Amino acid sequence: MKVIKSIEIDNEEGFMALIGKRITCFCAVYIYTGDLIGVNDTCIKLENPAIVYETGEFTNKDWKDAQSLPNCLYLKTDMIESFGEVK
Repeated sequence: MKVIKSIEIDNEEGFMALIGKRITCFCAVYIYTGDLIGVNDTCIKLENPAIVYETGEFTNKDWKDAQSLPNCLYLKTDMIESFGEVK
């Protein structure tokens, strides 16, 4: 039988590992992209945000239709289905 004997907590994973980077969040309804500048227990803060209306091919460098938003954007983490860095 295999038994886990210890649990290691890494606070530098997930959103914390992406602070300062441009990320994309696939949310319950829309896709958002922006520079991650803040993280807390309930939300994240994106600077230079855009809402992605049409992705185009995922192998393309840019989104087919991404509309810039005028201000920073807060996203509730419980609405985010997946996220990652944009390169």
